[in-house]
Order: sequence, then structure tokens, then C-alpha cells
Amino acid sequence: MSRLGVLINPTAGHGRADGGGRDTLALLGRSGHEVIDLSAPTAAEALARGRDALWELDALVVVGGDGMVHLGVNVVAGTTVPLGIVPFGSGNDLARTLGLAEHDVHRAVADLLGALDAEPRVVDAIATRVHVPGAEDTDAGGSAAGSAALERDELADPTAVEWTACVLSAGIDAAVNHRANAYRWPRGSGRYVRGTVAELGVFQPYGYRLTIDGVVREQEASLVALANAPSFGGGMRIAPDAAMDDGWMDLVIGHAMGRVQLMRLFPRLYRGTHVRSDRVEVLRAREVVLEPLLGRRRPPPVYADGELLGRLPLRARLRPGALRLLTPQT
Repeated sequence: MSRLGVLINPTAGHGRADGGGRDTLALLGRSGHEVIDLSAPTAAEALARGRDALWELDALVVVGGDGMVHLGVNVVAGTTVPLGIVPFGSGNDLARTLGLAEHDVHRAVADLLGALDAEPRVVDAIATRVHVPGAEDTDAGGSAAGSAALERDELADPTAVEWTACVLSAGIDAAVNHRANAYRWPRGSGRYVRGTVAELGVFQPYGYRLTIDGVVREQEASLVALANAPSFGGGMRIAPDAAMDDGWMDLVIGHAMGRVQLMRLFPRLYRGTHVRSDRVEVLRAREVVLEPLLGRRRPPPVYADGELLGRLPLRARLRPGALRLLTPQT
């Protein structure tokens, strides 16, 4: 018998109120395993409860979409405790990448229970250090000062790491996400469409200082994303060739372009064909430092797996084998 901690997103479209969370708890309870409901009203409380209970768990199970998976990853990454996922949200990119059953609690729980008797799937994760959400640099984009602040943050708190399983975005896609989150209407994907139209209407390229495995480059760009998996944002195939267990991040850079060029390119993100454009570059890296470039338009807030992280500067390192997942056996 295993001891399973469960975290449920009460605000997901198909969360506890609609039965997804309740059914998961009931099915796990009938399986003979010990089940501990660690759910909380806020993400911060849920994260704290998960971390506090981690030492006594054999596995952690999350019920919800990509946001809840991101929370679960930040509970277990870097430990030997595996993560199980019951995909029941509006966005299920990691679940889709892993071949998990979406919006089918019975099948998802059955697959999860079966995986408890096998070795977990070991995959990579991106470890990042970033400014807290809403924080602004006093130098408003000075690269040297921003980098020094990042180093001080690491020395002050070496454990302050945010984990990303799929994709970290710091360009036009992040700006759209940030704008859409401020809308009260429409609901669901309509907010993202509205945010896209609004953001493209005022778009200008951002300035970046990128240090890619020790090599520095400064440039203007429209899109910058670090990918450990192919898709994010409910199916945007930002890095179609990314693999979660190859020891590399795919760094996708959409070079500076005008609004018309960007409007033509943006729909191709859903098919993954944008990488064929001569305005898009895909590099492989193990460590990337992103900083705002002095004198250029400041990049938007950074998002990871759809969740707000903060503002640049940011350091991201690929950590091979940092995450264990309960997935169906193939």
C-alpha cells in the first residue's frame, strides 16, 4: 500500500465542483492506498502543504490543468517522489505530451495506479531563478546591474528555484498571456484570442541580452522561449522537436519583425511550422541567462507553463532527470 498526497485545483473548469476532484479522491480511496487530500484555497497554500507533507508520501497526485501540474512539479522536482497527473483542466499540454487520458478520470486514475507498480518515467526539468512577480529593476533594463542582482539573489537564497516542466516564455507569447489574464471576459480561450489581437496591435520587438552556455549575444526579438517539451498554451507547438529526456533545452528565438510578419507567423505556432521560417532560430542549450537589453523595449513578464514567474533577469538551467512521473507503461 502506498501513501498518496492529492492536490486538486478547485477553480479549474472541471475541478472539484464538477466532480473531477471528488471522483479522483473516491477512486484512489477505493484502491486500498492511503490518500491524503492536501488541497488548499490558494496555489501558495497548496504548494506549502505539498512540500510539508512530501517526506511522508510515496507519490503526489495533481488534478487539474497545466497550472496545477506546474504546482505539482514545484513540489516534487529534485526529489525521488513521483508525480501523477489526472488531466482535468482547460490546458493539458504536459499530459498530452505524455499520452495521458484527458478529462477521463477513471482511465487516468487506472493508468496512475498501474504506474505505481512500475518504475517511474524519469524526465528533465528546467530550474530557474527569476525576479518575483511585479518586481521592477531599479536600473530599468541595465544588463550589468540586473545580472549582479541575480547573483546576489542566488547567494542569499540558494534554494529559491522555480521549476518548469514544459515551456518558459519571455516574448510576444508571454505578453499575450499576461494581457489575457487581466481580462474578465470572454471566458476560456476567447481571452487569449482577445489578448493576441490587442497585443499584436501595439507590438514592437523587445531587447534581450542572452548568455547561451556562456556565449553572449544582444539582439531585438519578437519571441523567446525555452522548451523542455514541444507544446504549451493549450497546443501551441513552440518547439516541435523538443524531448523531455534528452538533456537539452530548445531555445526558440523569433527575430525582430513587423506586425504584419508576426501576424502571419503566429498561427503557425499551433502547427509547429513556424520553425521553418527564416525569421525563427532554434538552438539547443543547457544554461541560458535572459536579461533586458539597455536602451531597447523591455521584455514582458515571464511565464512558465502558463504561470506568471516574474521579470527578467532570469537564469535557467536544464536539470537532467530532475522529475519522476507516473505514466502508462508502453
